[in-house]
Amino acid sequence: MGNIIHPTEEEIKFHISADVINIDERNKVLNHCNTFGLFDQLGNISPGGKMVQGVYHDGTRFLNKLNLAIDGKKPLLLSNAIKEDNEILSVDLTNPVLSEGKVAENTVHISRTQLIRNKVFLEELQCRYFGDQPCQFDLSLSFGADFRDIFEVRGIQREVKVPPVKLKKEGDRLSFQYMGLDNVARETTIVISSTADFYVIRDTVHFTVMLQPAEQAVISYTIYLKTDQEKNMDIDFQLAQETTNEELSSTRRLFASIYTSNTQFNHWINRSMADILSLLTRTESGYYPYAGVPWYNTAFGRDGIITAMELLWLAPAIGRDVLLFLASKQATEFIPEKDAEPGKIMHETRNGEMANTGEVPFKEYYGTIDATPLFIMLAGMYYERTADADTIKQLWPHITAALFWIDHYGDIDGDGWVEYKHKARNGLTNQGWKDSFDSIMYEDGELAEPTIALCEVQGYVYAAKKHAAKLAVVRDELSLAGQLEKEAALLKQKFNEQFWDDQLNCFVLALDNNKRPCRVVSSNAGHCLFTQIATEEHARTLADTLLSNNMFTGWGIRTLSAVEKRYNPMSYHNGSIWPHDNAMIAYGLSLYGFEQQVLKIMQGMFDAGLFIELQRLPELFCGLDRRRGEGPTAYPVACSPQAWSVAAVFMLLQACFRVHINAVTKTVTFEKPLLPTYLEQVYISNLILGDSLCHLNLTRLHTDVGFNLLQKPDDWSVIIKK
Repeated sequence: MGNIIHPTEEEIKFHISADVINIDERNKVLNHCNTFGLFDQLGNISPGGKMVQGVYHDGTRFLNKLNLAIDGKKPLLLSNAIKEDNEILSVDLTNPVLSEGKVAENTVHISRTQLIRNKVFLEELQCRYFGDQPCQFDLSLSFGADFRDIFEVRGIQREVKVPPVKLKKEGDRLSFQYMGLDNVARETTIVISSTADFYVIRDTVHFTVMLQPAEQAVISYTIYLKTDQEKNMDIDFQLAQETTNEELSSTRRLFASIYTSNTQFNHWINRSMADILSLLTRTESGYYPYAGVPWYNTAFGRDGIITAMELLWLAPAIGRDVLLFLASKQATEFIPEKDAEPGKIMHETRNGEMANTGEVPFKEYYGTIDATPLFIMLAGMYYERTADADTIKQLWPHITAALFWIDHYGDIDGDGWVEYKHKARNGLTNQGWKDSFDSIMYEDGELAEPTIALCEVQGYVYAAKKHAAKLAVVRDELSLAGQLEKEAALLKQKFNEQFWDDQLNCFVLALDNNKRPCRVVSSNAGHCLFTQIATEEHARTLADTLLSNNMFTGWGIRTLSAVEKRYNPMSYHNGSIWPHDNAMIAYGLSLYGFEQQVLKIMQGMFDAGLFIELQRLPELFCGLDRRRGEGPTAYPVACSPQAWSVAAVFMLLQACFRVHINAVTKTVTFEKPLLPTYLEQVYISNLILGDSLCHLNLTRLHTDVGFNLLQKPDDWSVIIKK
């Protein structure tokens, strides 16, 4: 029996408090690979408030102050925008009255164009004068760097004395330098270029701007974010823009294109694609989708795998790169302080000072129960999508090691369930995707006692063994294939017998260390449709439960039913709405043929996006009931962009189309596809099939869907089942 809830000091430490950021700051986000920035509406970075603004790289804030002033005054905001491709923040400003009334207000237009590339931040300012007499004013830029670790910014108090930051000035540059407790030297170097004369006082650069009517001054600077003795190649704003555009063109070729007859839906697709591209980070194994900005801008195992699954039908190469990266990080030994065990797939990796010194355990951390079976699932799904036997050959030792982990480490007490109980002193208490300390509970609201066997994890294990069995056939290990098929069948039977609850009309959330069920209705059960561990009978009942008023808000499916003791629509995991969760459930519903439920979820997610800035679905939003004429309620510290959230639209479309691509049999199958009423036509181009491409159109015809096949490889078949 659990006790009254009192989170431990360690649990509190890693919780991101809702007041870590002021919701009314409405930060603008730029991100590229391992670098991101949070700016205010003017394009500034303020060290005040909750101090979350800044330019970050590799888990460290390299710039914590950027303030533009004109004659010492705050410019007036006209407008701002993140460009469609997510690469530029554009801000338009004008002036208050200057020089004791000699320069009238609204006569100087200041255009700020900011761009982030990995390890570099660039800005170009253009000042154009629209008065009728010559003018002169002081334009100043103040800079600062504190080199705070992202965990410190999140609110963790450090128990060590932090070294000072040193400031150096030399000619056209400023340099902030910091030697960390991890013996890593970090440096923020600002290099100035200007058509106006300038001088430097302490941390502020002053530009003397003298303009004739209709004349323009251009000021630009580059900020290099250096670690140790890195040498940055000189780059100016124009070169950075050109390089960014070339990179965007290159990475877009990884993806098929989707265009629809609905302009608003197209914007959702385009924004999601731009966000995914901005989160894709080059690793030694290829591209990896970093989890999200600002708190999780690094490689997470579970997040990367699920993002790759959401994108697999459109961008299979991402799945390959994710698998290869995680295989390279797979645990090979038992290290309790990392929750590492042989064959286990990592939870996350960090490179900031606090991770390097061990103040937080996440340098390479393995406290996840589900990444390992999900890794095997993705490998099987990837092979079916691509028939890439060479990659599977390379991955096979890692797949068999993961299978070994499931049976010998994942099943702690030998009862046939994969369960968790953290070993690391300061590791995560809960290790499923709902990893907040209070997310697993009994029906009376008390916390469950570990070890904990989550319902969705058993589904992942079932699907992992089904996929591994097929891969074993490819590897000509027929005995292993037969064994895995048998184990999967027994697991499915046992699971439906022991996890199903007739009173709840749902799978229980989990079993505790005494096999006592956590009898609550949660979205976790929906993942049992995604993995198809649910029987047809239970799936039909579960679909009704998930779409009932207690679970479905009008925007999406809640993480926890509104009738449960711990339900809180403003919590992280106990009643909120997560787009990736809904996409996986929708896809699972489509596998059982529940088309109307799929359309209902798609409608809710699409409608929610229409109210959200940039039409960018965040990590999560609150699970309050939908109110007429109002949008969804924001969660205060949600990451945005978040990879598996912005990728959700692509799995939702796959669920509607009910499209299955099998490169082994060289077939593309649409089984009773549906188009929502707001999508009259959908155009899919550059769909990768083997070494060739496919282009096709879908048209909504009342209750049917028409197809126009424009191009396909000669040796592939496109099958429409109605």
